[in-house]
Amino acid sequence: MADDLLSQLKAMTTVVADTGDIEAIRRFQPTDATTNPSLILQAAQQEGRRARLAEIAGQATDLDDALDAVAVEIGSEISALVPGYVSTEVSARLSFDTEATLARARSLIERYARHGVGPERILIKVAATWEGIRAARQLEREGIHTNLTLLFSFAQAQACADAGVTLISPFVGRILDWHKAQQPEADFSGDNDPGVQSVRRIYEHYKGHGYQTIVMGASFRNSGEIKALAGCDRLTISPALLEELAGSQGTLERRLTPQDAETRAPEPLDEAEFRWALNEDAMATEKLAEGIRKFMADQRKLETLLGELRRG
Repeated sequence: MADDLLSQLKAMTTVVADTGDIEAIRRFQPTDATTNPSLILQAAQQEGRRARLAEIAGQATDLDDALDAVAVEIGSEISALVPGYVSTEVSARLSFDTEATLARARSLIERYARHGVGPERILIKVAATWEGIRAARQLEREGIHTNLTLLFSFAQAQACADAGVTLISPFVGRILDWHKAQQPEADFSGDNDPGVQSVRRIYEHYKGHGYQTIVMGASFRNSGEIKALAGCDRLTISPALLEELAGSQGTLERRLTPQDAETRAPEPLDEAEFRWALNEDAMATEKLAEGIRKFMADQRKLETLLGELRRG
């Protein structure tokens, strides 16, 4: 009998679990795992964690301290289950503050070290704003690996490659969401999916110019998007879609294949060029702002939970 689709995908793409659910990670055995404020909130609300959360909240100096302690504790648990990277996000509140992002990223790495997890295992997730990308450039120079998230535009991908970031997370499904809202009657299936098209363009640009930055498609709405990007460097996939792929038979065709670099990389974008290109892309502008707001909304819910626990 042919291998299931998940097994076939793992043969051509590094599969990453998009979850903070420890049991799901144990089951699907991904290489890496990614978290974000929404996923940390879900993990923190599990009944079995409440006593430990209360302990962390009681020991913390303030809510920021408690938030990072929770994220690193969950990330450390995950690091024991996956052989590769664990992504942990800097607060979305700092998306437009380069210096504060640098300080928070260094603090997260120090926290992981106290849990016995080295910097080579961690990707610091930062929103792909201009300020976030500038912070990532400096962090990479310090040996701290970064994952640039909330990436919706080619300009963001260009700037991330220019900065030498370790990995980018283009958001496939949220790009599709925007286009479906604009054109509800259009056929966006298969290769017509604008999120899939965006990742393919970025992947071909990176490979064609010899960039080492890893392309990791994220935020999938259906398994068809995943199949259309089979062969991408990495894909981060929710437990529900991992389950679907694991239970599906058939032949999975490789859709993306790395090519030898053919041309020199273009000149790096400067700040004005980056901001203008992002401004010209209504989808990317709107989804980046919305993504930051949504992550902060879930962070505030976690702050409320931890605040209640701190007060006993």
